[in-house]
Amino acid sequence: LYFSAQEGILFFCHIKDLQYEMKICADILQPISSLIFSPDYTILLLVTEQGTVYTYKPAHSGEAVKLLDACSSCFLAADFLTPGNKYCVSVTISGEVQVWFLDDGTCLSKLNLDIEVHIT
Repeated sequence: LYFSAQEGILFFCHIKDLQYEMKICADILQPISSLIFSPDYTILLLVTEQGTVYTYKPAHSGEAVKLLDACSSCFLAADFLTPGNKYCVSVTISGEVQVWFLDDGTCLSKLNLDIEVHIT
């Protein structure tokens, strides 16, 4: 079980029978608004309240890596494009939908919806 605390800390909780073990995986110093696993569960996207997107690879137990930084408009949400886990899609508050290459954060495509976006 992966979850985040208000302070931007990513936790892992391993549960077996009646025992559990807690581990701090990463501290990104920004409150995390959502966690999204890739379809094959090898990459975890972390979207912050400030609109920055990080990747975390649980098998490597390393630090979270900043993939996308909030520019003119905060990233409101992100998810993987399936099949596979090479690309993700994001939407900004201003209504810009973008497709990103996960290896280096290159923006491959974008579409402006010309509306303000809200998550309900």
